Amino acid sequence: MTPSKRHRDILRLVEREGTITIADLAAALGVSLETVRRDLKPLDRDGALIKMHGAVSLPSIIGEAPFEKRIRENAEAKRAIAAKAASTIRDGDSIMLDTGTTTSFLARELLKHRRLTVVTNSSDIARTLATVNDNKVYMAGGELRSDNGAAFGSTAIDFVSRFSVTHAVISAGAVNAQGIMDYDLEEAEFARMVLSRGRHAMVVTDVSKFGREGLVRVCGFDAITDFVTDRAPPEDVAKALDGAGVELQLVQGVAVARR
Repeated sequence: MTPSKRHRDILRLVEREGTITIADLAAALGVSLETVRRDLKPLDRDGALIKMHGAVSLPSIIGEAPFEKRIRENAEAKRAIAAKAASTIRDGDSIMLDTGTTTSFLARELLKHRRLTVVTNSSDIARTLATVNDNKVYMAGGELRSDNGAAFGSTAIDFVSRFSVTHAVISAGAVNAQGIMDYDLEEAEFARMVLSRGRHAMVVTDVSKFGREGLVRVCGFDAITDFVTDRAPPEDVAKALDGAGVELQLVQGVAVARR
C-alpha cells in the first residue's frame, strides 16, 4: 500500500471513529506502529488530523461535538456499556444521571426495569423514563441548553443536592491518569455533584475518551466506585483506577474487582 493510499485510509478511519488510537490504526491498516506514526506526521502538520497521547482525532471534534453527532459516535460500544451498567441496577432502585450520550443509552436500557426513581438534568433521559413502568422521574430546573436539552447552573446543582440515591452515573468528556475531565465548567460542576449523591458512583465511557485532554477536572478516581468501559484503559489510567480502589468493569470480559 502506498503512503498516499494509507493517508486516505487513515482519514477514512478517523472520520468514521471520531478518535482512534494509533495502535488501532496500525492494526486496521496491517502496518507497524512506526509506519503509522510516519504517515501521521504530514497529516498532523497540514491540519487534517490532530495527534494526542497515543491517538488521533479530527480537528472538529477535539472539543465535544453537538449532542446529535456525538450520540452516533461509537454507538455500538456505548450501547454495550449501557447494558453492562444497567445490569448492576435493580427494579426499585434510585438513580441519578447527568446528561451525556452514554447515559442516554443507559436510560433506554433502563426501560427494562420497573419502579425506578430517577433524578436527572437531561430532558432526553427524563422523557425516556417518565410515565412508564411505574417510575418516578425528577428533573432539575433551569434554562435548557439548545444543543443537548439539559439544565445546568446553580439551580440544577441545588436541586440534585437534595437527593441521595443508590446509583449516581455520569458520562465522561475525557479520561486521563489524573481523573475524569470535561470541556465545560458547568457540566463538570454538575457531574461532580451527581457523583457525590450516590452510594455507588459510576462513570460510563467508551475507549475514545482515553487520551483526550479535557479543559475542566470533574474529579479524581477516588470520587468514584465503578468505571464501565468497552476496552482495557491505558496502563497509567488502569494503575490509577487500581490505586483508588475502583471496580473496573469491561464490556468484553469479566469484571475485575478492585475493591
